[in-house]
Amino acid sequence: MPLTRDEDIKALLDRTRTIALVGASDRPDRPSYRVMAVLQRHGYRVFPVNPQITGEHVHGEFVWRDLAQIGEAIDLVDIFRRPDAAGEAVDQAIAAGARAVWMQLGVINEAAAARAEAAGLAVVMDRCPAIEIPRLGVAPIG
Repeated sequence: MPLTRDEDIKALLDRTRTIALVGASDRPDRPSYRVMAVLQRHGYRVFPVNPQITGEHVHGEFVWRDLAQIGEAIDLVDIFRRPDAAGEAVDQAIAAGARAVWMQLGVINEAAAARAEAAGLAVVMDRCPAIEIPRLGVAPIG
């Protein structure tokens, strides 16, 4: 079952240091652009992932094509994709050895969540870490 209890979600955010943000945008009007900035300000290392803008930079970070390309440990994969496309990001997260997947507000994919959990990943669905961090009082990193 995806994490729903506040204390479990807070514990996940407390132990997270690196986040791959799938569906990152270089457009300031997009939610993923704003959320990435919030996560960085909180002290997380964020790897933006978007095959459309690979090689560009968002908030000072190189944009990766996919999770396999990153080559560093990923604690959490934050998914800004349509629900029907979230499964591919979850499968990449499993293959990359991520510890958790987080599907953004409105992103609900039960089959993908079940695959992630079966592979040992923690799962959060239909929430936004930029909302949960201040709500749960997650301490800044660093």
